[in-house]
Amino acid sequence: MSFALTETEEEALDQVIARARALHDGTGPVFTAAIVQDTRIVAVEANEVAETTDPTRHAEVVAIARAARALGSTDLSGSTLIASMQPCEMCLAAMRWAGIDRLVFAMTQDEAPDFFQFPQLRLEDYARATQDAFAWRGGVRIAEVRHIYGGSE
Repeated sequence: MSFALTETEEEALDQVIARARALHDGTGPVFTAAIVQDTRIVAVEANEVAETTDPTRHAEVVAIARAARALGSTDLSGSTLIASMQPCEMCLAAMRWAGIDRLVFAMTQDEAPDFFQFPQLRLEDYARATQDAFAWRGGVRIAEVRHIYGGSE
């Protein structure tokens, strides 16, 4: 799916990629995500799985939770989720529960399939299952994060 990113989405992607690159120490991948609503970057977060020993604290889930708290609502309709990596199946579900209707990400499942628990479940399948409730664009600036996720050259 293709659409132009807004200026705020571009800025959030800059921050997400910069944070992922800054946190990457070569010992393993890091994941970062942001929530944009209108012209505001509401949250920019990183994965908290290791620090919290909670396997659900993916960057997207952390960003969704912090944005909901900051906005005082669990309804994030009209928001965009920006991520350094294509969101996993759990994060896609959280995105939909929050009502987020746009998704932008850098690294793709095709380039780094090892990060997905259900490799046969494609983003296209998920979008179709939600009756195309969200627009998405992936592989945006993928070259800037390829070294983090070990994607193919």
